[in-house]
Amino acid sequence: MYPEEMVNPMRAELTDAGFQNLYSAADVENALKQAGTALVVVNSVCGCAARNARPGAKMSLNGAKKPDQLITVFAGVDREAVDAARQHMFPFPPSSPSMALFKDGELVHMLERHHIEGRPAEMIAENLMDAYAEFC
Repeated sequence: MYPEEMVNPMRAELTDAGFQNLYSAADVENALKQAGTALVVVNSVCGCAARNARPGAKMSLNGAKKPDQLITVFAGVDREAVDAARQHMFPFPPSSPSMALFKDGELVHMLERHHIEGRPAEMIAENLMDAYAEFC
């Protein structure tokens, strides 16, 4: 488990952009029960989260369409929430960072770590925006 003083600035990158940080399995279940679309970002302390994932997720919100809900859970910290989110991401294996778009509780788009690592934030944002255009 990572210390909160290390994780808080990384959380704030997303919460300052409108993401809601979820801490429990019940929070995740309640959020994904809502009608509409939800982007779930599994945040991480790794370099690709800082360089690619968080900036890409934030950039993706600049388009005409965006998800109804913006959700984040933190790998290595919010175990219960992360485990619950990952159960909804099946059949994809656990990875962090990762991003999943849900529509009416169903997984419709997934970006795993290998889709994020080594790709510029702009490419990640474009990928998400294409998914928003289709599903949001």
